[in-house]
Amino acid sequence: MTQLVLFLEEPSAREMLTGLLPRMLPPGIAFRCVVFEGKQDLEKRLLPKLRGWQAADTLFVVLRDKDQGDCTKIKGRLTQLCSNAGRPETLVRIACHELESWYLGDLRAVERGLEINGLAPQQGKAKYKNPDRLANPFQELQRLTGNRYQKVSGSRNIGPHLSLERNSSHSFSVFVSGIRRLICEAT
Repeated sequence: MTQLVLFLEEPSAREMLTGLLPRMLPPGIAFRCVVFEGKQDLEKRLLPKLRGWQAADTLFVVLRDKDQGDCTKIKGRLTQLCSNAGRPETLVRIACHELESWYLGDLRAVERGLEINGLAPQQGKAKYKNPDRLANPFQELQRLTGNRYQKVSGSRNIGPHLSLERNSSHSFSVFVSGIRRLICEAT
């Protein structure tokens, strides 16, 4: 069985992916999340983890927030670490600016996941049409939900409702298409 291994900087990403990936992956593809203690820990320990991975039929993905950094530089640095580990085929994806941008790109999912009425109609507002441009999507999501959104529990509740096709976050769409391409090339 092929295994998709995702290296993540935080537990909230694992919670979201646990709700999202079962709807994305075809039968015969399992997934496993390896969670690090923040982005610095991810970058420090990624190379030895990749280099030491022994299981055959494994596809690798690295997912990290952009935060206030330069997306191109972050992706380049992570891609180089993967190459140095002998895994140049690893898919590297960056959430711009934070994972919460992906949630703001699908307010219907937030509405359903957090059981808050009236959020989905706000998707047409300019700031939610391209949530990757928001400098602090976490704060925006907290404001929008009246502080009901919490990183881990909110991600766990929203993940199963995220639409794979209808999300206004460009970085979410790039993540989804990258996973699909990776799986397609491997099968």
